Amino acid sequence: MEIRIESLLDGASRALGAVAIIDVLRAFTTAAVAFANGASTITMVGTVEEALTLRDSGKGHLCMGETRGRKPAGFDFGNSPFEVSGANFTGQSIIQRTSAGTQGMIAATHAERRYAASLVTASATAHALRASPAERITLVPMGGSGVERTDEDELCAMHLRNLLEGRSGDAASIRRLVLAGGEAPRYHDSARPHLHPHDLDIALDIDRYDFAIRVDMTDGRPVARIERP
Repeated sequence: MEIRIESLLDGASRALGAVAIIDVLRAFTTAAVAFANGASTITMVGTVEEALTLRDSGKGHLCMGETRGRKPAGFDFGNSPFEVSGANFTGQSIIQRTSAGTQGMIAATHAERRYAASLVTASATAHALRASPAERITLVPMGGSGVERTDEDELCAMHLRNLLEGRSGDAASIRRLVLAGGEAPRYHDSARPHLHPHDLDIALDIDRYDFAIRVDMTDGRPVARIERP
């Protein structure tokens, strides 16, 4: 089994085999919380307009996500795991648009199998990737807007690689490194109320959930569902 780490949007476009698109802060942490709260599917799109059009045409119940970190006008929820943690999504289909995670998923056109990954689903995602029949696994940390590397996504990729290669990794060290990095202070900045401190708490709760998020193409769009080991 060959394991590669390819970063950012360019890496997503090169990714082959079983592919994990990684967005810890915050897209795929938010998606995991939504699934834990009962969502049936999450359709991932590239633009705000596409998300709103799909919802208004009855092809989804709710729009969730961000542009430049903030909830777009007309969306039901932002890109905040803390915000969605109090919502009941039972049986609802969500449409998600973000600046990094969903863009990477759309860009991964050569993938044989796709997963939306974050630290909260790390072990389950590694298990799903190992179970894939693909000869290659590609881990793609998306970083900031898919163009700038960030500690949390790169560390998640390294943690997944450790798990895939039979090592346990060090969850406590990952948490400390992310908290010492450049992204963490933004979640305690009163000038950024859309970045809630509890978003960071949830995102760093490694293996919070026992499921992976499998993404398949349906009608030309990536559609995510829960996959349990």
